Amino acid sequence: MIQYMSTKEAADKWKISQRRVSVLCSENRIRDAAMLGNMWIIPRNAEKPADARMKRNAVAKKENAHPFVKWAGGKGQLLEVLKANLPDGIGKKITKYAEPFVGGGALLFALLNDYSFKEVYINDNNKELINTYRVIKDNCESLINELNKLQKQYEKLDANERQNYYYVKRDKFNELKLSTETSIEKASLFIFLNKTCFNGLYRVNKSGNFNVPAGKYKNPLICDTENLKAISKSLQNVIMRSCDYHDAENFADEKTLVYFDPPYRPLNVTSAFTSYTENQFNDDDQIKLAEFFSKLSDKGVKVLLSNSDPHNVNFEDNFFDELYSKFNIQRITAVRAINSKADKRGNVTELLIKNY
Repeated sequence: MIQYMSTKEAADKWKISQRRVSVLCSENRIRDAAMLGNMWIIPRNAEKPADARMKRNAVAKKENAHPFVKWAGGKGQLLEVLKANLPDGIGKKITKYAEPFVGGGALLFALLNDYSFKEVYINDNNKELINTYRVIKDNCESLINELNKLQKQYEKLDANERQNYYYVKRDKFNELKLSTETSIEKASLFIFLNKTCFNGLYRVNKSGNFNVPAGKYKNPLICDTENLKAISKSLQNVIMRSCDYHDAENFADEKTLVYFDPPYRPLNVTSAFTSYTENQFNDDDQIKLAEFFSKLSDKGVKVLLSNSDPHNVNFEDNFFDELYSKFNIQRITAVRAINSKADKRGNVTELLIKNY
């Protein structure tokens, strides 16, 4: 199980300021760092990142692909637990992989780094996200060129100018209609906004417009060239969709592992503040997903699903225990914020549900 430390502990360990540690976290430069309420937590075995302020133009060390955006609810901190709960035969008897709610793709990239699948399928109803995946796959160099331009323009500005620049780009992103002609520009703006907005959130209003305010970062890594190239290479044989998750049924068979990471059922009212698309995912949707989970299981598909554990706030709430009663339900430890009060934040349990 991953052990975490605070930004102060990391600052003492690495001999840098606590503020600098927070900046490194916000720039997505500390692997598996996560937000706990309004605080960053960092794996205790994390290594101090190289100083990109001095080494950005140096030859980067080749590394495996990892998520190109910060994504609330991402599975970076749970990767080892997820990998320990994979079915036997991955890459051998199980030659196909699908993620119908791909999000940031932490498990996707971990598996693509470690295994050779004959076919891979990803889907998300966030069309802007899937467009960015497609552009990275098919037009990576053009995307890198656009991101480099944004990086250079942003770096030249002072704090107030950066705020204004951010809102101009946010308006441009919302005004542009997604099409073949605009796909690269939309993808570059999507990544730029993710790297420079408040806490890396992706949230839209009821009209579908991105509405997260600007963040305050000294040196965000807007163009992570080496990772984008690694991702592009890993995505070449990946099928991409942006539609209802039921579409995965046409892909899945007895040689397939399907991992569902849907919008979590809120543990309380305040935990439901973030919307990734203009559509919500309520209890009726959770029930329909459970029915689809069972349908795939009956076809012989290996199925794994993550969700919140209602027992964190109400031990008598057995919503998922009853919904998935015929399957293997495990409670695993994660670090999430489930309360606005700092003394009530910390380790919680999440559910891992599988049919094997």
